[in-house]
Amino acid sequence: MRSIWNGAISFGLVSIPIKLVNATESHAIAFRQIHTEDNGRIRYRKVCELEDREVSQAEIGKGYEDADGSIIPITDEDLSHLPIPTARTIEIVAFVPADRIDPLQMGAAYYLAASGAPAAKPYTLLREALKRSNKVAIAKYALRGRERLGMLRVVDDAIAMHGLLWPDEVRAPEGVAPDTDVTIRDKELDLADALMDTLGEVDLADLHDEYREALEEVIAAKTTGEVPPEAPAPAAGKVLDLMAALESSVRAARESRGAGAAEAEVRPLRQGRAAPKETGGKKSTSTAKKTAAAKKAAPARKSASKAGEGAAKKATATTAKKAAAKKTSSRKRSA
Repeated sequence: MRSIWNGAISFGLVSIPIKLVNATESHAIAFRQIHTEDNGRIRYRKVCELEDREVSQAEIGKGYEDADGSIIPITDEDLSHLPIPTARTIEIVAFVPADRIDPLQMGAAYYLAASGAPAAKPYTLLREALKRSNKVAIAKYALRGRERLGMLRVVDDAIAMHGLLWPDEVRAPEGVAPDTDVTIRDKELDLADALMDTLGEVDLADLHDEYREALEEVIAAKTTGEVPPEAPAPAAGKVLDLMAALESSVRAARESRGAGAAEAEVRPLRQGRAAPKETGGKKSTSTAKKTAAAKKAAPARKSASKAGEGAAKKATATTAKKAAAKKTSSRKRSA
């Protein structure tokens, strides 16, 4: 990888020669400006106002426009002799826990590569010290005409640096949050929890730029003279009821995870819930009376049941005796 800046890390009295290498790259598809009538390229030409002619990049330098409109030329030589220690040095000023850094401050990312064999030992020392301390280093450095703030941390076996905005460059979120009173019910929070559980976690390496892929399909279709793919039909009307939207979201997330996916449960919130109603004394007394009455009625029903069985047996025996007597009487008459 090509370095974009050469300098050193100042670590107390230790100096580590390093090269600054871009840690990220853009895969965005670039467009050219064209003349819509004939597809001719639209270009920006760099023209000198005094000579009214186009100049090459080698002829272009830097200059500061003063209040009266006059231009003060600034050369790379001038910038290399700035009276600050960070002109060619990444000066570490502190070590802090990583959670002290507001993500809003984080900007471009770079890798710091050791420059030459003499840098290997101090580079490794700093890397291992950062690993063992579980901290990040806060540093100041100069790049592209201004002094910047950076955060050094360990990525695998390399030291990475994230450019940071100065604290006064981060705007406060004034007027961003809703200024109306909104009441969120526990049931809504339970459904939101269920949706979060259903969606679960994701490996960031599995995510990709679908917009770029769709754009490549459109370009490929137009290149071959085919009809570009159409956008999918928009979803059927918007669900205005928040509860219905949450329930539909949970259902859709479960279906997308497949039948074998673990079902998310709607868990009640631990806080903010009303205490369960206590059982009053009257309710307990009434329950006790009903229980006692049921116990008394049980032996009575049992006795009545036994008495009924005995009466039935007696009735059956009497009927049998009468039938036997009738048969005997009829036999005597026949004789």
